[in-house]
Amino acid sequence: MTDDLASFEAETLARIGAAGDLAALDAVRVAALGKNGALTALMKGLGAVAPEERKARGAALNAAKDALTQAIEARRAALADAALDQRLAAERIDVTLPPRPEAQGLVHVISRTVEEIVAVFGAMGFTVAEGPDIEDDWKNFGALNIPEHHPARQDHDTFYLPGRTADGREKVLRTHTSPVQIRTMTGGPPPIRVIAPGRTYRADHDATHSPMFHQVEGLAIDRHITLGHLKGCLVDFLRAFFGIAHLPVRFRSSYFPFTEPSMEVDIGWNRRTGELGSGGDWLEILGSGMVHPKVLLNCGIDHTEWQGFAFGMGIERVAMLKHGLTDLRPFYDSDIRWLRATGFRPEDVASTATGIA
Repeated sequence: MTDDLASFEAETLARIGAAGDLAALDAVRVAALGKNGALTALMKGLGAVAPEERKARGAALNAAKDALTQAIEARRAALADAALDQRLAAERIDVTLPPRPEAQGLVHVISRTVEEIVAVFGAMGFTVAEGPDIEDDWKNFGALNIPEHHPARQDHDTFYLPGRTADGREKVLRTHTSPVQIRTMTGGPPPIRVIAPGRTYRADHDATHSPMFHQVEGLAIDRHITLGHLKGCLVDFLRAFFGIAHLPVRFRSSYFPFTEPSMEVDIGWNRRTGELGSGGDWLEILGSGMVHPKVLLNCGIDHTEWQGFAFGMGIERVAMLKHGLTDLRPFYDSDIRWLRATGFRPEDVASTATGIA
């Protein structure tokens, strides 16, 4: 290349202007201003120039370098803008097109059943109470008047945990949500009107039993509460929950350590078809009764002034009856096909009628 600086500058500027992309522009920059570039070589050769010409030659080389650098940066900005415009054009989206279909999550049948139960009892004035899954054996058994020799206390039915509580009691995974009732009664004075939905644990597993399942229990404590209040509450609940206005409901004498008198509650159904509300057969659905005076005393409540009723039911059981399901295990198998077939959309209105006086 000649040492004609003006020609070199003009030639390089032309090449900069002709660069069609950033790679070509960078090649021009390296050829002119790189470590081994032509202009760099000219600047390194200043030592061989006569002293009287060195100053002017150096000023001319610096001016050429500045001009080329500015031209390169200007061309780089122009190429970047052009590349951005090209990319935006390629990625243009037609906002009038319908959106891509997306998979929607569904509400599990257990969660929806809990919502419906809470809605019905909420209309009756019940509030939701909660408690821990790990309890001590006094709240789970002793405070509920369940004696030491009761089969439910055996480890073939109850999950006992290692270690003890600070006051020396054994720890268990709660076998029912009744400990929430004990916590509620010991946590504040009556009147009380609560339901306690939640997970419970028992050592059992087959098509109709799971080692982890869900229960909801109810408790009402007030002055002058009678068995009639219990019966009216449960009849209204069952008819509202199952959506059958004249659902037959039957109360049978039974025994539970924590209620006296105690009653099993049956609903009418057809044994052959499984249809609820008809057929002349009876199906046990839940347990209930008046709170035992010993339970009230264990919780520091004067049983001569306050009375109450309690009830409990398996959430899976009532869900299976309401939706015609015959096997408990798919509730926990996480089979996406089953979940899609039985789940509910979040925006769906619960099918339970809650207009209870």
